[in-house]
Formats: sequence, C-alpha cells, structure tokens
Amino acid sequence: MYDIKQWHHIFKLDPAKPISDADLEKVCMSQTDAIMIGGTDNVTEDNVLHLMSRVRRYPLPLALEISNIESVVPGFDFYFVPTVMNSTDVTYHNGLLLEALKMYGHMIHFEDIIFEGYVVLNAESKVARHTKANTTLVTEDIEAYAQMANDMYRLPILYLEYSGTKGSLEDIQAAKSHLNTTQLFYGGGIDSYESAQSFASIADTIIVGNLVYENIKKAIQTTKIKERT
Repeated sequence: MYDIKQWHHIFKLDPAKPISDADLEKVCMSQTDAIMIGGTDNVTEDNVLHLMSRVRRYPLPLALEISNIESVVPGFDFYFVPTVMNSTDVTYHNGLLLEALKMYGHMIHFEDIIFEGYVVLNAESKVARHTKANTTLVTEDIEAYAQMANDMYRLPILYLEYSGTKGSLEDIQAAKSHLNTTQLFYGGGIDSYESAQSFASIADTIIVGNLVYENIKKAIQTTKIKERT
C-alpha cells in the first residue's frame, strides 16, 4: 500500500484541460510521487474517467480530489476529500460530504479516503470564488487554522492553496511550525525548479498543476526537488 507521508511531489491534472499523450507520458514517467486528478470547473464523470484511464497505464499512485459528487468514480487508489476551512459556506465544510455519505456511505471503503483541510488564500482564484472563501487572512489566522487541523480536527493533511499565485514563505513556515502529525501540502504559483525548491524546503509536499499546461519542460524539472529531500 502507498504511504502518502512519503510523497514530496504531486502533479495535479485537471480533467477539464487537454493534455497530449506525449506530455502525459512525461508527467507520469517523471520522478513525481503521485498523480492527483482534480479541478474546479467542468469536472464531470466522463472527463474524470477518460483521464483516469490514460494515467492508469503508468505504475504510480493515483488520487481523485473530489470537487463534486457526480464526478466520483471507482478505480482510484485514494480519494481526497477537501473541507475548505476558511469558506463562509457550510456546503464546503461538510455539506457535500454529508450528501455523499447519505448516497454512498454504505459502499465507501473508508481506508481509501483522505480528509484534507484546505485554506484557500488567493482571492482572485476560481476556487476562492466557488467556495466563498474568506481570503483576508493574516499570519495569526493561518497559524490558528494549522492548530485547528493538527490538534483539534487531527486531519491528515493541511493544504495551503494559493492557486495561481505564489504564497508567503513566512506564512507557510508559520503554519508548519504548528504541525507535528498533520502533513503540509502547498500549491500555487510554482513556475520553476527554483520556486519548487523554495516551497519544498518548508512544506512536506508540493502540488504542481498549472505549470504542466504552461511549460511541460519546467514542470518536469520541479520533480528534481526530491533529489534533495
């Protein structure tokens, strides 16, 4: 069985975005630890199934990050369930999870479910608007969310999501200082090996997404951070 604690680098692929077979092979045959499939807009059962079937040809862990109930399909190694801790809408705390359990609770293999505490920090991002996240946070807020995830909710993952922009290294370090069992995921604005290395020096795991579609060569170079971990 795969151990997510050993994952330092994840490529996140959006099922609503096209990717060529050649680029997908580069991603899946790189030094990344895992592939995560997930997105905000236009995530459907069909495009999730299509991308999953393409990635499944390669021997690496595959996770689905659930954004809506309709696109959940069997066949993944893990199912990451986000709870957006700074959302102002209870739907994105546990409302979707409640509906999923009512519909599918009797058939869920809970050993495959990984609960993520999300803190969305880019006000201009689609995910911030979609989840109605309160992004006007100061360092003390981020520290408190870290304590909440680690000491109160005891979540396996805290995901600081800057989605398209670079995060504050000081805020990421502040969050990390309060985590001793919760794994820190970081995503947002990673556009080179150098930026990947700077975030990987603090976070346990970095998520590289947009760069796959913008510059595949630079995206693959980000996996080299594992040579220093």
